[in-house]
Amino acid sequence: MDLNMDLNSPHSMGTTIIGVTYEGGVVLGADSRTSTGMYVANRASDKITQLTDNVYVCRSGSAADSQIVSDYVRYFLHQHTIQLGQPATVKVAANLIRLLSYNNKNMLQTGLIVGGWDKYEGGKIYGIPLGGTLVEQPFTIGVQPGKLELKEVQCSHCSLENFWSIKYVIRRSGSSYLYGFFDQAWKEGMTKDEAEQLVVKAVSLAIARDGASGGVVRTVVINSEGVTRNFYPGDKLQLWHDELEPQNSLLDILNSPSPEPMNI
Repeated sequence: MDLNMDLNSPHSMGTTIIGVTYEGGVVLGADSRTSTGMYVANRASDKITQLTDNVYVCRSGSAADSQIVSDYVRYFLHQHTIQLGQPATVKVAANLIRLLSYNNKNMLQTGLIVGGWDKYEGGKIYGIPLGGTLVEQPFTIGVQPGKLELKEVQCSHCSLENFWSIKYVIRRSGSSYLYGFFDQAWKEGMTKDEAEQLVVKAVSLAIARDGASGGVVRTVVINSEGVTRNFYPGDKLQLWHDELEPQNSLLDILNSPSPEPMNI
């Protein structure tokens, strides 16, 4: 046991959060592990927070920072709805988060994904990484264990008229694995079921590869018909590798047969 570990240190959601658009709406997904240093503080936290009836946000980074930003934006959007007499759009919600993140960029340690549906623009996904940049994206991934580091990937086969970029918060190799998977698996015009299956598969892959992600998978599907929340227990997720058989002693390892030589 690490006796130098401070269990009172701030909770961090070493996290896999994903937002995907499909034909008619959006799907948001997240794992559920919240950590304090090397220890799991909460194995079943909910990282997808409701802002309005039609807009949700996926939270990563500092749990306290992401929660207070979400609370402020929810309050402002409620006031906005009362003043205008109609629900706020996804873009309005994303811009409020952008303003809070940018104006407090030296204090906040959080990256957020805003997704939702409105009658003006349909389903939209916005990524707001550390620092307050706002980028509309067809899909976005945030895998954020530990210290934050901003990187950028651009779609090399897109024309200037149809150009999009992906900004994500990354520290370990899990998200690089997911981006390779998404480059192969994501496509325009997916159905709702295809998009949700893609999100669940991607989060389960990150859980298998990334030690800071784990627990269960939660998804939120938002479209013109409303919002549907789904829950996938950890023991029901697809296994991506076989478990290793435990060795009883060092003697068993020493007495095990040597591997066959490779032909080079």
